[in-house]
Amino acid sequence: MKKSICLAVGLLALLLTPVFGQPVMSPPKPLSAPQAPPPSGTFQEHLQTIIERANPPANPPPPLTRFDLNFPGGTPAELVKAIEKAMGKPLNTIISDEDAHVQLPPLKMNHVNVAQLFQALEAASRKYVSFYNPGFASYSQQGTGYSFKTESGNLSDDSIWYFHVEKPTLPPVMSSQKVCRFYSLTPFLDRGFTVDDITTAIQTGWKMADVTSPPELNYHKETKLLIAYGEPGQLQTIDNVLQSLPSSNVTQTEIATMKAQINSLRSFTQDQLIQVNGKIDKLTEKFSVLTPTQAAAPGEKSGK
Repeated sequence: MKKSICLAVGLLALLLTPVFGQPVMSPPKPLSAPQAPPPSGTFQEHLQTIIERANPPANPPPPLTRFDLNFPGGTPAELVKAIEKAMGKPLNTIISDEDAHVQLPPLKMNHVNVAQLFQALEAASRKYVSFYNPGFASYSQQGTGYSFKTESGNLSDDSIWYFHVEKPTLPPVMSSQKVCRFYSLTPFLDRGFTVDDITTAIQTGWKMADVTSPPELNYHKETKLLIAYGEPGQLQTIDNVLQSLPSSNVTQTEIATMKAQINSLRSFTQDQLIQVNGKIDKLTEKFSVLTPTQAAAPGEKSGK
């Protein structure tokens, strides 16, 4: 009996040994989400950081090649050849046929790049030209110059340069071909001026402008037309004189018409006629003051 009990106890011990011999495992810890770094700075700073991470900056272009240049002067194409020789590499340039003949001054540079060279060339060539504008009878100024320019944002040795010349826009040259023009002098003769008064003023203007060969002038008595033959620029003086003559609201013809109408009104009393004639006389005196050379009838002397 004892043997049976010992055998049972031994077997039980053998069965329980693997269970109690293994180490006790602790339950797994739950996974925790990664913690974000504590916030710092403003919202704009965080936004800028995110943009920079999404769009990393591109590698900046290599610096422009520096060189020494001793250019004796010449055309733009010759300058490009001298730069290419000094750089040891080709230069991308565009030169139009219209500007290919421009003569550039001598250039002597040390340790420069093409951007600095072309900027200095533009500054040295800048000047202002004065010219006379006959249309406005005044002088104007416009800037001129030349240089190589580029539309490239990031400059490099591979940038494309084009030769540009800034030229002044001169007014169109007035034709020197002679023309014939006609001017009605009736309004001016009715104001008391004579043909000699008008032609003398015109000729005085030509004399002051040093016109050595003034246009020809002739007055046609029947039509009261002043006929001029000459260059268009010189004939402009006639228009300026006629536009500058003083005007009067009452002409000699209008005064004579008013007197005739008054004399035809027989129903007026003698006192009324005297009053009206007095007003007409005052108008006549005023007209005489405005045009002191007025005669009884407008003078129509034919002259040049």
